[in-house]
Amino acid sequence: MIEMFGELFSGKSGIILEIILAILIGSTLIIRLFYKDSQELNDRIYSWWIIITFFILGAMLNTTLAMFFFGFLSYLALKEYFTLIPTRRTDRRVIFYAYIAIIFQYYFANIQWYGMFIIWIPVFLFLLLPFRQILIGENEGFLENTSKVQWGLMMFVFGLSHLAYMITLSPVHGNDVGGKELVLYLVVLTELNDVLQYVWGKSFGKHKIVPKVSPNKTVEGFLGALFSISILAVIFSFLTPFTYLQAFLAGVIISSTGFVGDVVISMVKRDIGVKDSGNMLPGHGGILDRIDSLIYTAPLFFHYVYYLYY
Repeated sequence: MIEMFGELFSGKSGIILEIILAILIGSTLIIRLFYKDSQELNDRIYSWWIIITFFILGAMLNTTLAMFFFGFLSYLALKEYFTLIPTRRTDRRVIFYAYIAIIFQYYFANIQWYGMFIIWIPVFLFLLLPFRQILIGENEGFLENTSKVQWGLMMFVFGLSHLAYMITLSPVHGNDVGGKELVLYLVVLTELNDVLQYVWGKSFGKHKIVPKVSPNKTVEGFLGALFSISILAVIFSFLTPFTYLQAFLAGVIISSTGFVGDVVISMVKRDIGVKDSGNMLPGHGGILDRIDSLIYTAPLFFHYVYYLYY
């Protein structure tokens, strides 16, 4: 066990993990000393400790554990989504198939069966779920319910499962970084993108970008984060096999698609009529509130890497 943790904090990924923990400890001390009366800040830092601890222990220790971690994350996200949307008792039979699909999707990722991984949900489930709905014999709401379930599977299972497949990738020839480093690179930049959009928008934001969906999002916040993440992507490129240009483009992809994921989930919540998707993470909301950007950045970054190197 000691050797396992020693390996976890060694190498290039270990440097980033140590920096993250140092920042988290420093932020905790600042909040305890100067903002101890702010319940929101204390809730947020408490949740960040939970998120980072589970991510390190679940995703960074070994590949097998990572499969269970990301699979469970998909389950929680899909469950939260189904809790939010209106469903009927008869819909539960189709929803049951959606949960079962998670097991197969992550199994295909674990054995690196790329062909089945890439078509299991977009093709097989897309064709199977409507037929299962027909067997129920309920005509009313057929198209609406089937569409909702398939959309949830694409977002919260298919999208997130690219993190699991990515972590199985072997180091590129002539380079000592592989799947674990690529996942860390993606997750760190995606989360920093959310933070930097807020900071840039709060500091310089004047022009609303999608006022009806997310009034706090601004053009300045989007562009500021886009520039910052593109630079950070180059700085952190030692976690990847990228050239500087490839890293810069990766930063553009992560920042821009992370923004899209954020506002898409915001639109879902507005359509349903809720502010947060849940209350599992104090100060943050629910699981969907924390992974909204990742559901877009994970598949697009994965295929960018896969196209370039695999």
